[in-house]
Amino acid sequence: NSLLLLVAIGSLAWAAIGRFAAPQPIATGTVMTVAAIGIVVNGASALLFLRGSHVDLNARGAFLHMAADAAVSAGVVVAAALTAWLGWTWLDPAASLAIAVVILLGTWGLFRDSLHLMFDGVPTTIDLDAVRAELAALPGVARVTDLHVWATGTTDVALTAHLAMPGGHPDDAFFRGAADRMRERFAIGHVTLQATRETLMTPCDADVAAPEQHASHVH
Repeated sequence: NSLLLLVAIGSLAWAAIGRFAAPQPIATGTVMTVAAIGIVVNGASALLFLRGSHVDLNARGAFLHMAADAAVSAGVVVAAALTAWLGWTWLDPAASLAIAVVILLGTWGLFRDSLHLMFDGVPTTIDLDAVRAELAALPGVARVTDLHVWATGTTDVALTAHLAMPGGHPDDAFFRGAADRMRERFAIGHVTLQATRETLMTPCDADVAAPEQHASHVH
């Protein structure tokens, strides 16, 4: 969706630049009527996706697409009205370029987050250090290693980790409680934990800087 929007922005900007060199007359009445209908339809559609856009990347993409269409329609109405009133033929391509910039600013974030998801990055809503600290605070846990956190979809997050527990292997209640804490605090719905008496993986040095949020595999 973000790529399609970027292509549309490029086409819009290219056409606008061409109109600066060769201005064309505009049927302002027809343009304003059609654009006004577009504002209502696209604006109402965008509102349907507004709530889900904060947690679901797909819903966010749909919201941005509809909101962008509504913004385009609003810009068209304003440009057509001013053109009819003042006769400024350059206003139409200028408005097109302004709209392209506005859409670009919103779309770039969606494109960046989509790439982050594709490469199994740690979701931006999750503090990896906080997750590690929460696991380390569980009863009997001496060390947390091989911690992996990644998104399995636009709303689902998975976690795997190794817990060094010198006191022995915990029971099912321990793992159930750990999974509940991950779900309640970080909205991580898929939790897989391995517990052994000794550390199986080579732990990261405690003095090493905090792991980057874009790396999903942290030991």
